[in-house]
Amino acid sequence: MITYKEVNKTYGEITAVRDLNLEIKDGDFFGLLGPNGAGKTTIMRMTATLTPPSSGSIEINGEPIHRDLTKAKQKLGIVPQYSNLESDLNAYENLEFHGRLYGLPKELRRKRIDELLEFADLTSRKKDSARTFSGGMQRKLMIAKTLMHDPEILLLDEPTVGLDATTRRKIWDFLRQLREQGKTIFMTTHYLEEAQALCENVGLIDDGRLVILDTPEQIIKQAGRFVLDYFQDGKTSQLFFEDRESAIVAAEGIEGSFKVREANLEDVFIKLTNKDLGVRNEV
Repeated sequence: MITYKEVNKTYGEITAVRDLNLEIKDGDFFGLLGPNGAGKTTIMRMTATLTPPSSGSIEINGEPIHRDLTKAKQKLGIVPQYSNLESDLNAYENLEFHGRLYGLPKELRRKRIDELLEFADLTSRKKDSARTFSGGMQRKLMIAKTLMHDPEILLLDEPTVGLDATTRRKIWDFLRQLREQGKTIFMTTHYLEEAQALCENVGLIDDGRLVILDTPEQIIKQAGRFVLDYFQDGKTSQLFFEDRESAIVAAEGIEGSFKVREANLEDVFIKLTNKDLGVRNEV
């Protein structure tokens, strides 16, 4: 379990994270959502031991991670937003290199490499340079590399950013398999449909502060299950309703264009913060 206790992070006069209290339970798939500059990456970097909190503590199973960084890193697998592959090495060599960094014995390294290449469906490309891989293949290899030392917790920073819709969904299936294996997964994402599809619990963060924490279903239910979008006076506004029939009745009194649809996480975030996350849901 990852526990954040009154965590703050400041850079000079700028407060990036404010009074964060949060528990991510073992085996949970947790998503952290928010606009650019909200504090998502800072929280991820602190969790990955790349930067310490200014105050408060982050614990794994009750032990502060910055007390023993080496021990903490053994429990963590980190997949950054941008590629951390050795592009001049082939797939096998990338995994071998990571295994050596973590001191895995030779026989165990070979066993893990074969297992992970098979798991990532990359066995046939194991001798190919990582630079020749597509974006989706590189992302799968990055995740496989992170799994070499069999970490308890995976930290995924925007794991499907820049990928097309089809490839993104293939990565989702890959991550679902990891969840079924019992891994604890902490993911930041801009893609709201990604959080709804994968995450058991999500947190919405704004200006460094956690503003809501619950399951995607309960968060949407709190705001209203249906949205009436209507265009009036040069802007689009929204009204929330518990059922579609009520939304349709309300629409009868609106002049101009309108649409009744199911609510999503982005609607809830905008309602709570009056801000747009910056990346709209995919159609």
